[in-house]
Amino acid sequence: MSTTIGPLSILPAAREDIELHTADGLTLVGEVARPATATPVATLLTLHPLPTHGGYMDSHVYRKASWRLPALADVAVVRFNTRGTSSPRGTSEGEFDGGDAERFDVAALLEHGEFHDLPHRWLVGWSFGTELVLKHGADPSIEGAILLSPPLHRATDADLDAWAAFGKPLIVLVPELDDYLRPDEARERFARVPQATVIAGEGMKHLWVGESAVTWVLEQILAVVNPDALPLPREWDGSVTTASTATEGS
Repeated sequence: MSTTIGPLSILPAAREDIELHTADGLTLVGEVARPATATPVATLLTLHPLPTHGGYMDSHVYRKASWRLPALADVAVVRFNTRGTSSPRGTSEGEFDGGDAERFDVAALLEHGEFHDLPHRWLVGWSFGTELVLKHGADPSIEGAILLSPPLHRATDADLDAWAAFGKPLIVLVPELDDYLRPDEARERFARVPQATVIAGEGMKHLWVGESAVTWVLEQILAVVNPDALPLPREWDGSVTTASTATEGS
């Protein structure tokens, strides 16, 4: 019997708590969700929004990606808390450093994906996470990067130029009604990166609130990493776990 996939639906996956170890001696907590019975087609290495404004590994787009994409698209999803960030999974050691020392966190994430042979790895950053991608993520081990709601506050033109020289794809999802950077300005700023593609989310806002916005984001990601999985199913014929409402939110 098919079940409609709702905001609290958790589909089957092989889920494992993980620890990332940084070069400056910190332990960061996270989780990897893999397809339950298949080899992943691709892997999302995620970097969450600003922890000083409520961002963490469970920020809702990433949580729903980990709940859905292993089962629906054979995509593995790696989430973790950057230094000093807490979630129900636990608290990562260290303190928030505004994107500077977080370079060690990004490196630890990349090393985890490479060491554990997670295939076809893409960095995915959301808001503050996009700054970490642009400043610290240009690594030969990844296929490219996907940015959600980039504010371009900390990332500079020099960082964009470095990505242009890096040469790998950069997919930029920009909400039409974003609080920080809207599509027209994003196209102007990212014109420095020839391999960047800016895609506007019509009627959407910075936090991608609502099921229609989340589904749109996940389908844009899949269009890059596993287009054969599209369109994303709205129903699941199998076991489904329902999360408690206490875990729902941005």
